[in-house]
Amino acid sequence: MASKEGFLTNEQRETLKIAAQNADTVSLSSPRGVPSPGGLPSPRSLSCSPKNSSFFSENHGKAVGGGKGGAVKHARRTHSGKNIRVKKDGAGGKGTWGKLLDTDGVTHLDRNDPNYDSGEEPYQLVGSTISDPLDDYKKAVVSIIEEYFNNGAVEVAVSDLEELGSSEYHPYFIKRLVSLAMDRHDKEKEMASVLLSALYADVISPAQISQGFILLLESTDDLSVDIPDAVNVLALFIARAVVDDILPPAFTKKVQKTLPDSSLGLQVIKVAEKSYLSAPHHAELVERKWGGTTHLTVEEAKKKISDLLREYVESGDTLEACRCVRELGVSFFHHEVVKRALVLAMEIQTAEPLIMKLLKEASDEGLISSSQMAKGFSRLEESLDDLSLDIPSAKSLFQTLVPKAVSEGWLDSSFLNSSFENGELPLQDDEKLKKYKEEVVTMIREYFMSDDIPELIHSLKELGAPELHPIFLKKLITLAMDRKNREKEMASVLLSALHIEIFSTEDIVNGFILLLESSEDTALDILDASNELALFLARAVIDDVLAPLNLDEIAGKLPPNCSGTETVCVARSLVFSRYAGERLLRCWGGGTGWAVEDAKDKIMKLLEEYESGGVVGEACRCIRDLGMPFFNHEVVKKALIMSMEKQNGAMLNLLQECFSEGIITINQMTKGFARVRDTLDDLALDIPDANQKFAAYVEHAKSKGWLLPSFDVVEPGVTS
Repeated sequence: MASKEGFLTNEQRETLKIAAQNADTVSLSSPRGVPSPGGLPSPRSLSCSPKNSSFFSENHGKAVGGGKGGAVKHARRTHSGKNIRVKKDGAGGKGTWGKLLDTDGVTHLDRNDPNYDSGEEPYQLVGSTISDPLDDYKKAVVSIIEEYFNNGAVEVAVSDLEELGSSEYHPYFIKRLVSLAMDRHDKEKEMASVLLSALYADVISPAQISQGFILLLESTDDLSVDIPDAVNVLALFIARAVVDDILPPAFTKKVQKTLPDSSLGLQVIKVAEKSYLSAPHHAELVERKWGGTTHLTVEEAKKKISDLLREYVESGDTLEACRCVRELGVSFFHHEVVKRALVLAMEIQTAEPLIMKLLKEASDEGLISSSQMAKGFSRLEESLDDLSLDIPSAKSLFQTLVPKAVSEGWLDSSFLNSSFENGELPLQDDEKLKKYKEEVVTMIREYFMSDDIPELIHSLKELGAPELHPIFLKKLITLAMDRKNREKEMASVLLSALHIEIFSTEDIVNGFILLLESSEDTALDILDASNELALFLARAVIDDVLAPLNLDEIAGKLPPNCSGTETVCVARSLVFSRYAGERLLRCWGGGTGWAVEDAKDKIMKLLEEYESGGVVGEACRCIRDLGMPFFNHEVVKKALIMSMEKQNGAMLNLLQECFSEGIITINQMTKGFARVRDTLDDLALDIPDANQKFAAYVEHAKSKGWLLPSFDVVEPGVTS
């Protein structure tokens, strides 16, 4: 290659290669400013000009220092006039070449260079966030909750949560729903409670509901920073969950053991128990606390349904009727619409075409689901015996309605097969049982109007059929549960009277078993049937109608997987809770809602006033004004003890007058005597002749007819 072209010759390249591989370091000094002998060219002198192209060929092989001595190959020395120690491996210092192909220096790419290549840019690691499924779930449920608060569509919220999946994270949905509602108005709080009830069991399991509230209790300290009244609001949410049967009553007891003593969560539980769950009429109080803006009581829902159906029969406007049903917002209760519509069609037979048209339209629009439609027909089928008392042709009319509904396609054909597979309705009982049911229903309704226990007992004795007493108990409590607190209290009082005079403990146990076995069906008519049944069971134990061990006996006789088992557990927890007697005696108001101690104090005062010279008529009026007929056994007990202490026969005269006027019934008399008999050992410490006096009182009462002849002075099973 020509040297004039500005490139190194092959010989020069070989010389550079040998210089780069040479590891020997030669340090030769030379005076400042004097060129070295033999003068190797500086890097600048190795330019690509033609005049320097032959430099290496001319000086190759010459000795260093004027060419004398042995030749030293490739001596490297500075040309800057400085005495610099050459670096190892041929790398130079300041003013030297450095290593061949040395890339340690910082290089910069010019993006404006026409030959710029972005691929030469250094790589940069860009961090990316790893997606957490729980974080994604929390973000998704917030949008579901916000949308629900805006539109109030329970079905949409339930559907969205089901589509979201990740069911293992549902406790966090509970926590987020309640915590968001806590910081909003009463409307959103009520909406949150309604949504929880809708999600319970179908979408979110009971265990996950409990776990969600535990998460809320554990974070109460944090919630209170943003929500000043977080303790009270969360306590109300827990009480509402217990009232709505989505949390068991025992939840508050269990969770207390897991919370630290210093946490606000423990304070929440205490507020829930003392301020809400133990208050008189606590269920109604809790349900109305937020105004009930989206939640109807069962009675209100039934009334609205009846009103809209009657308006529809008058107007015939199907679209308007469907709109009213939709606005009720109780899709889970649409079976009541079906049932009441069919009953109305039986009562007003000219309205049957309109009713069938409405139900078909509601089914076609998807307003009433097929399951709710079938459930409504089933409920009507089960009540045909009672309905026949008012509509004699109810059964025959029902048999014509079912095939019509199936043929028009808005009732599942499987219902037709199940109802008539034997050629007749399964509810057709034998004549004796059917007649018995009809008569006891009439007796119970008359009792609720008259409050006449002796008359009912007399009628029941005349009716006979003691083997059907469990049926009577079932009818009594079922009819009472669908009425107000007054009738529920009357049913409990009547049960105490029947236990003393007619019913055996076995009859009562079997009656409650029948109730619990059909509790799921009862819940279709009475939404809080489970809680009501638990209260009746617990009240029976407090009233000594049942023993606590009978609860275990009842639970053991229930079929496997029966929902009644949980009801028995709730009743047991109520019985063994603190102040159970006082709370259960006034669970339905107890006539006045007084505390037991207040009632006892009033009874003692009126007896003392009478004993000090009062008038029998005035004392009877005061006992009547107490308004607690179920508690009159306390009057009997205290009157007998006072008679023993004062040795005054006036108390026996008072009891005689109370019995004659019907103020104190024979069962309350017997119960009062039995309570005194149970305390005779203690009374004998203060009144040595208590046993003799009591025996005399028993004989006197039997002779006057206000104590059962079968009553024994000595407690049964105890030998004197």
